[in-house]
Amino acid sequence: SLLLAQVMWVAGAVGVVAFAWLMVSRWMSDRQIVSHATPAWIVPVVGLLDVPLALPSLGLPPMHGVMVLGLAVGLFFAVTLIFSRLLFEPPMPDALQPTLLILVAPFAVGFSTYVVTTGQIDLFAQSLYVLTLFMFALLLGRLRNLVVCCPFRISWWAVSFPLAASAIAALRFAAAEPGQITDVIALALLALATLTIVGLLIRTLV
Repeated sequence: SLLLAQVMWVAGAVGVVAFAWLMVSRWMSDRQIVSHATPAWIVPVVGLLDVPLALPSLGLPPMHGVMVLGLAVGLFFAVTLIFSRLLFEPPMPDALQPTLLILVAPFAVGFSTYVVTTGQIDLFAQSLYVLTLFMFALLLGRLRNLVVCCPFRISWWAVSFPLAASAIAALRFAAAEPGQITDVIALALLALATLTIVGLLIRTLV
């Protein structure tokens, strides 16, 4: 039902914009303790990057301004919010280490959102994709520590979203720029995301 899809998208878009506004307002209203910040903090604002993704298939009137809002605000806060805590504060507890992969998501989803918004893969889109791969390579080792960092808990699922977003970005880039290297990267990320999510599902059921 296209009408139901449109209504659900409008409700979700309004909700995520309001939630992001509320969270940023709270952050700016009170003094925040840097050591309390975790990658999960960026989720309310990174959620804005998802708003434009469904628009091309919904048959709604052009909403370029809404798409730019989601892209700009989502990227800005995702990039600026967490890195100072990681650089200048003690490492996060073992139980929160898996959430570090969330830092890959803004660049991966940002790439997809930018391509949907502009309709092309230009230099900036390529930069977002390369940043996705760089951050992914930087944090990939955290997956190795996943099974030994702590008993299984819900925070393990934090790796699923950035892995899936990275695979989608790689598939989108490989479709636009076909080649042996881009295809291998896309297939490798898709395989890793699939195996990881299946593993998380099994551990959850157990």
